[in-house]
Amino acid sequence: MTAANDATRVDVVTFGESMALFAADTPGDLAQVAHFTRRLAGADSNVAIGLSRLGLRVDWTSRVGNDAFGRFILASLAAEGIDCGHVVVDQARPTGLQIKSRTKDGSDPETEYFRHGSAASALAPDDLPAERMHHARHLHCTGIPAAISESAQALCHHAMDAMRAAGGTISFDPNLRPSLWPSTQAMREAINALAAKADWVLPGIDEGEILTGSRDPAAIAEHYLAAGSNEVVVKLGAEGAYWQSADAHTRVAGCPVAHVVDTVGAGDGFAVGFISARLEGLAPSVAVARANAIAARVIQYPGDSDGLPRRHELT
Repeated sequence: MTAANDATRVDVVTFGESMALFAADTPGDLAQVAHFTRRLAGADSNVAIGLSRLGLRVDWTSRVGNDAFGRFILASLAAEGIDCGHVVVDQARPTGLQIKSRTKDGSDPETEYFRHGSAASALAPDDLPAERMHHARHLHCTGIPAAISESAQALCHHAMDAMRAAGGTISFDPNLRPSLWPSTQAMREAINALAAKADWVLPGIDEGEILTGSRDPAAIAEHYLAAGSNEVVVKLGAEGAYWQSADAHTRVAGCPVAHVVDTVGAGDGFAVGFISARLEGLAPSVAVARANAIAARVIQYPGDSDGLPRRHELT
């Protein structure tokens, strides 16, 4: 590879929908909240932020509207050092919007989405040319793009096939959004078809039960290993995580958290920890431990990505 090609090489490619998030400043029914703080939301962009903060070069692809929210998203991600040069500014469709409640007891907050017909719903294979995979080590994909439109689902398959052909690794986080699917069965079939194309599959225990019919972490892992994945990590919440490959398995304890502020983004933080460690060549058990630690850190902060650490903050 020439020096010029080295200069354009990235560590991770990811894609999906980011939205402007308005998070309630006070607890209570969203209909009664008077003041919100604007933040950034999006599973793939959360992972992009976390990996970039740890020193990896990240290329993020999406579509945003030609509006204030779109400009906010691009400026926020550029400030994190993420390459947004391939993001399309859609002149006809708006940027998606999300509002989120605030809880006092650490429970999952209420969220409402305004994303129908959004710019990102027009994502399609042409937005991520296969040749870009030849300049990257790894692709991270989530199940959310597959849920927002048929063309975005086609992009998921296209990107994963292209990275497989290029010889890189692929991680997949189901990130189930049942409300975006016509039925549970349709969601299960589509998500499992994508998971089968990934090297590393990262379901939560509740997701695993929906997708495989079992709540046993080993059975969930065996389902995806049999489908073609190389490593499966089942997230167990406060109990940590279970990792398995074809010839080994381990369970890694979680990290105690005294006060949970916001659970949203924990899974994205977990992905950041596991992906970064595996790309560094660290052992699976070390990667899962880092993933648990970052997930635990994220839920102690109010924003989806506020708690994602920089390299010097890793414990």
